[in-house]
Amino acid sequence: MSLGLGATSALAAGESLQGTLANAGQPVAGVKINVSDESGTSAGTATSAADGKWSVAVKGPGTYKVDLDTTTLPQGVTVTNGRPSLTLTVFEGNARNVLFPLGSAAAPGSKPAESEAPSQFDRVLDLIYTGIHFGLVIALAALGLSLIFGTMGLTNFAHGELITFGALGCFLLNVKLGLPLWLAAVLAVVLGAGFGWFQDRIFWGWLRNRRTGLIGMMIISIGLALMLRYIYLYFFGGDTRQYAEYVAQPGIDVGPLAIAPKNLVMDAVAIVVLIAVSLALTKTRLGKATRAVSTNPALAAASGISVDAIIRLVWTIGGALAALSGVMLALFQGVNYQMGFQVLLLVFAAVTLGGLGTAFGALVGSLVVGLATQLSTLWIPTELKNVGALVVLIVIILFRPQGILGRRERIG
Repeated sequence: MSLGLGATSALAAGESLQGTLANAGQPVAGVKINVSDESGTSAGTATSAADGKWSVAVKGPGTYKVDLDTTTLPQGVTVTNGRPSLTLTVFEGNARNVLFPLGSAAAPGSKPAESEAPSQFDRVLDLIYTGIHFGLVIALAALGLSLIFGTMGLTNFAHGELITFGALGCFLLNVKLGLPLWLAAVLAVVLGAGFGWFQDRIFWGWLRNRRTGLIGMMIISIGLALMLRYIYLYFFGGDTRQYAEYVAQPGIDVGPLAIAPKNLVMDAVAIVVLIAVSLALTKTRLGKATRAVSTNPALAAASGISVDAIIRLVWTIGGALAALSGVMLALFQGVNYQMGFQVLLLVFAAVTLGGLGTAFGALVGSLVVGLATQLSTLWIPTELKNVGALVVLIVIILFRPQGILGRRERIG
């Protein structure tokens, strides 16, 4: 598998930091990389090999400081952005790619670039942006889950596997078939929509017509999730892999932040999609029919609305949104067979927090969850950051049981 600058084709079974050092397209060997955890304790070292690749396995998810020893760089080569030290977050099961852009050293007499450790204020800003970015990604999945709950009343524990399906589909099209990532992403979303339609046409619709209870369907969704997860494991394997493009990009300076262009593109796409779907649900006749089915299916059917057709459409939209969320999540932290399962609890928290069955509520809840997850790392270890989001959920639900944008009549 051929990856871009700053990535490596090595497949990590656990958490690690890795990269490829290159100057003018040629690998740079013999450069020492030091990795330390938040307490300053060494987490490992590595030296770039003949092909420029290096990798350091770390003890678990968390925030790590990666230092490139500039004294080991070849003569005339330097880190062009003046940042030989980076502070990065490694997620569970993630092989995090690290980019050190190398180039020719400055001419004699010129002022060298200064490298400063990020201030606390810069770190807070970075966590706020990361929280918003992560919140937008899970909002796509949360909106689909909220629509399914709103029309069927089903708490679908297999929704995480729809997220994974999108990421794996994009990986297959991009890495195995060699399609450009943007095209692979579009086709993966189409496949996700088809997978959602197929599930309701063959499976959930049949159970619904047999008048299977919601508790029984919820238990079935747990079994379906386990089945799909182990199918993914069987065919894909347990390693975390990366797409063939845009794995690591040099950040562009946005004020005190250095943001990869791919993240800005993902943010824009997520915002446009979320607004478009939400407006379609509130402004179009199809959206009004969907809300009618959500409010009172029997009355909607008596009014001439095809309840099954609306629910099938919701499953199609939900599958597409979950697949898009999976594609973006994989760009953020790599492709893994259980990536959807790992964020499913946060998706449920976002839907509950925003208000069950509400479209804009799913977006608001996701942003709150994303910010709470990231900002909590200022006070608690990174591996416990999901606790921060769940604490916020509990506190808000204690005072507003229907959620931020939910209505009281939906509870009970």
